[in-house]
Order: sequence, then C-alpha cells, then structure tokens
Amino acid sequence: MHEGLTHFDATGQAHMVDVGEKAETHRVAIASGAIRMRPETLAIIQSGTAKKGDVLGIARVAAIMGAKRTSDLIPLCHPLALTRVTVDFALDTEASSAICTAQVETIGKTGVEMEALTAVQIGLLTIYDMCKAVDRGMVMTDVKVLEKHGGKSGDWIA
Repeated sequence: MHEGLTHFDATGQAHMVDVGEKAETHRVAIASGAIRMRPETLAIIQSGTAKKGDVLGIARVAAIMGAKRTSDLIPLCHPLALTRVTVDFALDTEASSAICTAQVETIGKTGVEMEALTAVQIGLLTIYDMCKAVDRGMVMTDVKVLEKHGGKSGDWIA
C-alpha cells in the first residue's frame, strides 16, 4: 500500500520514523531554488534601494531561521541540533532571477534535506515578501536537493 514510504506504518497510518537505532554521522544537505522577477525588481535588489531594506541580507537571516524551525513546520520531521547553516544568493541578470543555495549540517541520526529545502523556500518567500509591492508576479521555481552526504545511504548528488 505505501511500499517504500517510511512515514506510514503497515496499516497506512502516518508516524514519525524511528531513528533510535541509527548511527550518528556527519550529515550534510545542499539545496537550491530561484525566484524569477521583472528586471526592474532585480535592479532594486542589486542596488539595495528596496523600501524594506537589504533584501538579500534579510532573506539570508530568514532562511537560516527557517532551517532551524523545520520540525515546527513539517509535521513528521525530527527536531535536529544543526551544527551549521550557510545561505548564499546569486543574482542572474540574464534570467532576471535570484538563486538561493543553502547548506545545512548536523551530527545526528537523520538527514538534513528538509532543513536545506526549508531554508531555500523561506529565503525565496522573504524576497517575495520584501519586493511584492513592486512585483506581484514573481515566481519561485526549481527548489530541489542538489546533494546529501552521511548516513547509511551515503552520498547522493543530483
């Protein structure tokens, strides 16, 4: 019925996965995503003249906060003690986009893919929030895990 889906028991009921017997290892996940906007909006971000302030600086802090709060947002995620969260933004003038990349790390029994994905999405949402007064048509796209390391399954690269 739910073959391969670890968040369901034999009867199909949702549950938090038991990671108690898993080994603690260094876990790393990297995720990215983009937000497309009008060129004029990107120029405002680049110049630092947005009415609400430093868009990318605030989005970076929001993304880090999002990574730390992932288990509060995603019902079956384990609360994790994160050891590192880095968030970078690149501006692509040709595509009129801001690209967010987050790397999250922990020493633990479960991976940090959800934390990296949450960081990216919160960073992009913050850009939307700060710039929506001038561009309501922004589109968040391509949010994905780029790589993960650690744990029994080892390394995975997209």
